[in-house]
Amino acid sequence: MKFAHFTQTFPREGETAAQRFDLLWRELELCDEIGFDYGFSSVHHFSRLRPTATAFCAAAAARTSRLRLGPMGYAVPLYDPIRIVEEVAILDNITHGRMEVGLASGVTPEEFRVYGGDWDNSHELATEALSLLRKAFTSNKPFDFQGPFHQYQRVPLSVEPLQQPHPPIWLLSLKPDQLKAAAQEGAHTGYLFFRPRQDAAAYIQDYVQLWRENGHQHAPNVSYVAFVYVDETDEAAVAHGAGPIIDSMMTIYGRGLGLDPSPEQEYHNMGPNRDGDQGRAFGHDSIDNQKWLDFEYLHENDLVFVGSPETVAEKLKSAAKEGLFNVFCGEFNVGSLPEDDLMRSIRLFGTKVIPAIGEFDPVEDTLRQMAGT
Repeated sequence: MKFAHFTQTFPREGETAAQRFDLLWRELELCDEIGFDYGFSSVHHFSRLRPTATAFCAAAAARTSRLRLGPMGYAVPLYDPIRIVEEVAILDNITHGRMEVGLASGVTPEEFRVYGGDWDNSHELATEALSLLRKAFTSNKPFDFQGPFHQYQRVPLSVEPLQQPHPPIWLLSLKPDQLKAAAQEGAHTGYLFFRPRQDAAAYIQDYVQLWRENGHQHAPNVSYVAFVYVDETDEAAVAHGAGPIIDSMMTIYGRGLGLDPSPEQEYHNMGPNRDGDQGRAFGHDSIDNQKWLDFEYLHENDLVFVGSPETVAEKLKSAAKEGLFNVFCGEFNVGSLPEDDLMRSIRLFGTKVIPAIGEFDPVEDTLRQMAGT
């Protein structure tokens, strides 16, 4: 398995934006030091402090030397995708070949409203961007592209990625058509903890089979995003982590669950129950959704990972097998967790959890089983 520090960079009480970002860089410096594989950031607009892909990757690259870095992911329908092509090439050079590219359909209606994004065709636009990136970086220059939504002629890219032919690409979805495209193009994928792992595993099983049929020589990466807090004992972890995790659940996901008392009702009126989606399809009515703010429910069902290093390692290994993922994206900075507790959690995860389960890879095991080896 591989492990990512995942951030949505929401503000902490009493901090300026500058202070919040300074703390994020300290988190990533520690992760870089103790063996994490990735530093990933969500990318949203008009939702407080989430950074742009350019700001996150460039600033993180200046403060780390090992971590692979990337947006998870670009909300493709909000941009002309040729901009993503150019930005990826530049950022791969800025990061000295440590760039990972996440593509997503987008989940926040306010972004679509302000940017004039095409909500109805958002999945298809994200899939088109995958084809565009591959075409741009594997063709002689200048290149042409004819897609269902965008057409370009004689595009003269001035900068090539450092990684050849291009950085790894992720198409983040459980939608069957997008998974099929990802498997064909050799793109990785992933999902959020809101999607039941057993349900997700059925989609991922098909994706892995298609990956194999397309002849890729390495296993795909499948990411899983969830809150995590590690402490010296299970009791200390629950005592210190439960409250901040529930605070983050409300701050980040509350409106999408229909639990936010604010008047901005469009969020959950526009989006739920779209097949195969991530943040739009939490899939529960408002009464059932109350359980997502019940720490005992989250804890008992391993929808958050809170405990001693031994407990978290055991629960993560079981969850990875059930949900067929091999990249855990842990969101460590939850609520207003004091910095000492936050850094202790990251350090215990890096020094004790990662070594305990780093050799386990259920996705690669599935590929071997399919090959009969």
